[in-house]
Amino acid sequence: MARTSLSVQIRITGLGPTLRAVSQLPKEAQDRLRDASLNLSQRLAVSAAAAGRAEGGQAALVASTVKARRDRVPVVVAGGTGRLGRNRKPAFKLLFGSEFGSTFFRQFGKPHIGSGSYWFFDTVDRSQAVIAAEWQAAADAVVAEFGGL
Repeated sequence: MARTSLSVQIRITGLGPTLRAVSQLPKEAQDRLRDASLNLSQRLAVSAAAAGRAEGGQAALVASTVKARRDRVPVVVAGGTGRLGRNRKPAFKLLFGSEFGSTFFRQFGKPHIGSGSYWFFDTVDRSQAVIAAEWQAAADAVVAEFGGL
């Protein structure tokens, strides 16, 4: 089955040991970490959606599908099967061309840039260090509060 959305998780150093420590804590601690991650994801989703709207064209349409997911680490998703634009095309049909450009389809307005990104991944990469540091601080606070290791 073809992919209908793009999902990106923030890369965090020391993620495995931190998540293992949190998993040993009560469920309230895990919920607190999920809430902190959702807060960070929402801020990142707002930035990514703004970048998509600034890009214009199909990216502006797809920007309305960018949303945060609740998980232990910050996750942002774009795309899906919702219908966009005057021709009511599924969002995933516009997503990949607006994000990576296109060699053959001129309606995307930008050339294909290979593994580069025009707005979604580019925004996440620029925010990577700040979001990772804030998540680590939130995880440390949760572990300290609930008497973890």
